[in-house]
Amino acid sequence: MARTSAPISANKPSSRTRAPRSDGVEARTRLLRVALRLFAEHGYAKTSTRQIALEAQVNIAAIRYYFGDKEGLYRAVFTESFGTPREIVEHMAQPGLPLREALTIFFTGYLAPLKQGDMARQALRLHLREMLEPSSVWQEELECDVLKPHAAMVALLGQHLGICRADDELHRLVLTVTGLAMLLFVQLEAIEIIRPSLIKKGAAIDRWVSRLVEDALALIEVERTRRATPSEK
Repeated sequence: MARTSAPISANKPSSRTRAPRSDGVEARTRLLRVALRLFAEHGYAKTSTRQIALEAQVNIAAIRYYFGDKEGLYRAVFTESFGTPREIVEHMAQPGLPLREALTIFFTGYLAPLKQGDMARQALRLHLREMLEPSSVWQEELECDVLKPHAAMVALLGQHLGICRADDELHRLVLTVTGLAMLLFVQLEAIEIIRPSLIKKGAAIDRWVSRLVEDALALIEVERTRRATPSEK
């Protein structure tokens, strides 16, 4: 059984966060960035709020003001560092949206964190740590940012393929399509060694979006053809 590194109560609200004051946006941002790096490197239990505040060069009371407490800060770091898949789902699931446009929304949203440079690597490390040492935050992530987006993509591709009831092949197709985006994060360090120009600038990430949309459409078309071809007995 995986051990828990972040003893966060499952029944506790997300956090008692507050909108930053006009003079505190920079302080909140510094807290998030420093906390992301420290949580990713050392884990929840071994990272103190005093250490975070010291390196962010803010008063420790700022953590309480913006995030409620250490748990609230951890949740904010975990959810904000990789964007908000729930918003992506809402946009791509609009009725009547062409498939190409829906896929473009999906890949644009999921690859956006790569434009943050080193922060993307830290966010990935934090998510991998959560997968290996899960806390209640990972359970929330699994429900809201993994299962729901998967279900939305199943509905989207099922609709465009004319599939009324999802079967194993449709789920396999969806995992393959969404995996195209995840693969870039998994291979991030390898890409930086092999061909750093592929992810060095925002325009390069946008190029990946265009390429992955085309790849996804090709995979979907193969599945459409496969289903239309009578199987041999």
